[in-house]
Amino acid sequence: MDFESSDPPAAPGSHPQAGPRREDALPATAAAAVKVVIVGGFGVGKTTLVGSVSEIRPLTTEETMTQAGVGVDDTVGVERKSSTTVAMDFGRISINEELVLYLFGTPGQERFWFLWHGLFEGALGAVVLVDTRRLEVSFDVIGRLEERGVPFVVAVNSFPDAPEHPVEELRAALDLPASVPLVLCDARRRDSSRDVLMTLMRYLHSLAVTPEAL
Repeated sequence: MDFESSDPPAAPGSHPQAGPRREDALPATAAAAVKVVIVGGFGVGKTTLVGSVSEIRPLTTEETMTQAGVGVDDTVGVERKSSTTVAMDFGRISINEELVLYLFGTPGQERFWFLWHGLFEGALGAVVLVDTRRLEVSFDVIGRLEERGVPFVVAVNSFPDAPEHPVEELRAALDLPASVPLVLCDARRRDSSRDVLMTLMRYLHSLAVTPEAL
């Protein structure tokens, strides 16, 4: 997914500005930073979510899909997808004047899952993005989070041609405990993606208050 730069065009004969943009600087009021990981199967919208909600120009590592992935990557249901994340996506959002979230989006193909170990280091929690057309690709993702003891919420991303199911049916299909939040979202919309992150923050706060809820 491409994101347009907000940088003004350079004047003829001038050199591009070196270093970070002024609007990318960390707010002076920031007192705490939290690392959050966005995970999910191939093509569920992780890059889109990071890009839609990030207040800085997101860092993406998308590459054009080639014949090398044929027979290796499961593209059923996302046959029109032409690019894929091969390392990570990175973005940042200020929840309030003091709290900043650093967002790390993981690659979805199983052959890149070895990268997850480093991305999970220091993460306070995770968002699992789910596509109802391909629920099965979420099972291993959720299992890995549970094995590592990483608190997470589940966000069902809305796709135009995706079947709709009641939340409780989705919870049962994913075998989620009642305590784990499950919400609907549209990863293309900043407000919807921000609501997902706020759900995660509230959940993490509840665990800090009553850790036995995990």
